[in-house]
Amino acid sequence: METVRLGKTGIIANKNGFGALPVQRVSADDAVYLLQKAFYNGINFFDTARFYTDSEQKLGEAFSHIRSRLYIATKTAAVTEEAFWKDLETSLTLLKTDYIDLYQFHNPSFCPKPGDGTGIYEAMLKAKEQGKIRHIGITNHRLAVAREAIESGLYETLQFPFCYLASDKDKELVNMCREADMGFIAMKGLSGGLITNSAAAYAFEAQYSNVLPIWGIQREKELDEFISYIDNPPVMTKEIEELIENDRKQLSGEFCRGCGYCMPCPAGIEINNCARMSLMLRRAPYQEYTTPVWQEKMKKIEGCLNCGHCKSKCPYGLDTPTLLKKNYEDFKDFVSHMQDK
Repeated sequence: METVRLGKTGIIANKNGFGALPVQRVSADDAVYLLQKAFYNGINFFDTARFYTDSEQKLGEAFSHIRSRLYIATKTAAVTEEAFWKDLETSLTLLKTDYIDLYQFHNPSFCPKPGDGTGIYEAMLKAKEQGKIRHIGITNHRLAVAREAIESGLYETLQFPFCYLASDKDKELVNMCREADMGFIAMKGLSGGLITNSAAAYAFEAQYSNVLPIWGIQREKELDEFISYIDNPPVMTKEIEELIENDRKQLSGEFCRGCGYCMPCPAGIEINNCARMSLMLRRAPYQEYTTPVWQEKMKKIEGCLNCGHCKSKCPYGLDTPTLLKKNYEDFKDFVSHMQDK
């Protein structure tokens, strides 16, 4: 069994972390079943967020009776002290616990610090003194904020997108965290569904001894794949190297990672999926994305207001309105071609 030490937190986790964002999309019973199956098969680190609708509640139902035997990480998007305490108390209640192992600032546009005027870092310290949280972390999608967080020495963990499509600058963050004895939690190890070979994804992450990937799981067959890697971890081979190189060529340049920070859209467009439709049609079973439901979702792009809201909020600096239009034209051509076959 491969494990990861999350830096100075001292947390020792199985190399497979459970990303609990997707369990908000399944029933409570199914979610509890998946979460408990993960735990009883060796996964001991579970990451959620106040922002993930009922995900925390589902973790509470699954783990309240075995709380001390696993690690729970959650997040707050609060930017005021009042909102921070409200989020924390809500999370503790829903998780049915009196402490959170790792409490993280959720993708802030700045690096919270003492004296910055918001009071939220001071609140984090007070919550730690009270025993309501045990470790302090931060998540982000912005290189500049991530670097500042590492250099500040104020955080015990960084959660950042990291997969085999990572840039050299992303890899530099991993090395910076190792040197600072700061835990690195890799979100989007499958790039939001664009990476379809989980063994290759695991083998890439396994090259970094200080990286804990959290896999977003909502189906039992997905969970079974990662459970199988506990006893038989994939390793980097020439075949996997070639697959990764081919994927990097296909996915080079600007593409939507599906993070969803551009949402909600005032025109009702499901941007985080519609802006990456061209890739999903070719990298996933296309039948799922050519249904009347998806045709209606894509048609909403015609009503784009060009307000710039999504573009201004994209942590990757994408020209989202242009990307939406390109994906819509490709989608219409693809559907038309399939109908003519």
